[in-house]
Amino acid sequence: MTSNYESLSAIPVPPFPAIVAQPQWYAIHVRAKHEKHVAKRLENQGIPTFLPLVNEIHRWSDRNKSVQVPLFSCYAFVNLPAMPELRAKIILTEGVLRFVGSRGEGTPIADTEIESVRSVLKSAARYSACPFLNIGQRVRVRGGALDGIEGILVARNSNRTLVISVEPIQRSLAVSIDDYRVEAI
Repeated sequence: MTSNYESLSAIPVPPFPAIVAQPQWYAIHVRAKHEKHVAKRLENQGIPTFLPLVNEIHRWSDRNKSVQVPLFSCYAFVNLPAMPELRAKIILTEGVLRFVGSRGEGTPIADTEIESVRSVLKSAARYSACPFLNIGQRVRVRGGALDGIEGILVARNSNRTLVISVEPIQRSLAVSIDDYRVEAI
């Protein structure tokens, strides 16, 4: 006589789909002057990356040249679900030093912070990298090309400036907002 459990084992059961977490942005610390190479290697491996680049004029004795340099030197951003095999793939990529965050696992970065940096880089607004700030009032821009961008309002040399911070890497971007209306959050 067979038990009910034995007869059930003969029934084919489809495998459970793997539960994959939503991709999140993480900062990775990379070797100096290797940001572009790391971003390209990761993209070639199918890992979505974001490397904010800015144009700078570099002067040599015989010429001036516009060069694209990373906005946040020694850092790049990757978008991935929390899967150990993907993290290992990134860490083993030449030029990558570590994930930014506790215990080397990385601290997720809010999508809004990445999108704010992207929006400023796409706009015609004047911006510059600035030191990370922990103090100040958090505000949101209302109207214009920077509508909806959030950051910390500071005053430098009597100009209104919005500082957008990427907290895990403690880097910030300052954009002039003299002509924009802001509201407190």
